[in-house]
Amino acid sequence: MNASAEPTATLAGTSVLVLGASGYVGTHLVPLLLAQGARVRAAARRLGALQARGWDGVETIAADALAPASLDAALQGVQLAYYLVHSMAGGADFARRDRQAAQNFAAAAARAGVRRIVYLGGLQPRGQASAHLASRVETGDVLRQGPVPVTELRAGVIIGPGSAAFEVIRDLVLHLPGMFTPRCVSSRSQPIALDDVLAYLTRLPLLPQAAGASYDIGGPEVLTYKDMMLQFGALVGRRPLIVPLPLLKPRLFSHGLPLVTTVPTPVARALIEGLEHDVLADDAAIHELVPLKLLSYRQAAQAALDRERRAAQAAQANPSSPHGPRWTEGDMVYRRQRADFAFYARQMRAQATAVAPAAVLWQQVQQIGGDNGYYFLDVLWQVRGRLDQLLGGQGLRKGRPAAHALRLGDAVDFWRVVALEPGRRLSLLAEMKLPGAATLDFEVLPQGERRSQVCVTATFHPAGAPGLAYWHALTPVHAVLFPGLAQALARRAAQAAAARPATSAA
Repeated sequence: MNASAEPTATLAGTSVLVLGASGYVGTHLVPLLLAQGARVRAAARRLGALQARGWDGVETIAADALAPASLDAALQGVQLAYYLVHSMAGGADFARRDRQAAQNFAAAAARAGVRRIVYLGGLQPRGQASAHLASRVETGDVLRQGPVPVTELRAGVIIGPGSAAFEVIRDLVLHLPGMFTPRCVSSRSQPIALDDVLAYLTRLPLLPQAAGASYDIGGPEVLTYKDMMLQFGALVGRRPLIVPLPLLKPRLFSHGLPLVTTVPTPVARALIEGLEHDVLADDAAIHELVPLKLLSYRQAAQAALDRERRAAQAAQANPSSPHGPRWTEGDMVYRRQRADFAFYARQMRAQATAVAPAAVLWQQVQQIGGDNGYYFLDVLWQVRGRLDQLLGGQGLRKGRPAAHALRLGDAVDFWRVVALEPGRRLSLLAEMKLPGAATLDFEVLPQGERRSQVCVTATFHPAGAPGLAYWHALTPVHAVLFPGLAQALARRAAQAAAARPATSAA
């Protein structure tokens, strides 16, 4: 952290809940709280997303702010609760759901005897706020209607890996030599480093005077979005041509974003549509209360790239699990250690149920590739292998080291086994020539003694517009290929299970 002075109190021993722990800020806040000695409970709607993080010493629990009963369980015994929930990507009625979620959380926190709620909201523009920003303000107001003291932090653009604003800037700058933009790229803001946001989030709960108070937080510079793109370009060796067009409206510009960035479309659109006005922080109060030496925008962007590089190095030197890492958004293993491959992925899933025990279905999964082929439309895999060879890649020449089993690190044709939980999960990372990083994941789930389910997930972290074009061009093929592969695995497992009694009787 970049603090000029450390607080005398600490969070050591404090029972803390982070609701929204699978989100961008939450995934960075949880390890920091743990390092400071707090007893951390991480909550999100999807428990699997938390478990995939592999956080040692963190209790994980499924909780939904729209399901009050789940909040009661999550908040039991909690002293400090972080509320990092909002419905930016949640559809047309997001404001109503944000309001209801905040009401539920405030009531549940009161029932649980929570001492403090910390809420991370959004800065408000001087002019009329967008619907999403207005909803962030209302959420804070609703939380304060409960009896538990609330400390609210209002941030604008946060600079760090996974931040929607940072990822849109990264995708645009790295993969477009030039762009026409709405004139709102000249709107001003105060981008703040992720590390500085985390410092505020962990220091303010220690201060009694922050209870019931709201604070604007921003970085030390006032920049336009055009400034940010140009500075990031200078950092990564790019000089994008940015041409603002007075008649190009933010809403129209936002409709083109899915062609160049993988940031979830509703999030990216809400971000762009919120650029109509300057968004500046009235941050004198927070500077007096918590003096920090804040990072500049360029320092924050460099810190984001350094954070990813350290994560990649750590994953190579000290694997988090003997089974390999589970896929999580932005994981550098699944991005092939490439900072220019998109943080957010495109995915396609298919599943099928087999009339066979899970162990039998798993045998079919781990025999895929090599001389065994790919079970469905194998000719397409052969064509893809030949194309890879023509592009200078390995093609299907690697085969596989053993016909009936796999180990972590094995090469399978143009794949590499990067995660393997025997009997449960297999993740193959593509080593073929691609405009991005691709993974094929298989998960086997038992459904009783004689039935099981296989889930096939194709994940792609594209390299900008070319990668997105590649993904969209192959979507019709994938829509047939992956469901067919899942069904073929289920059929083969059922046939193998049916043959077992006859074999044993012989």
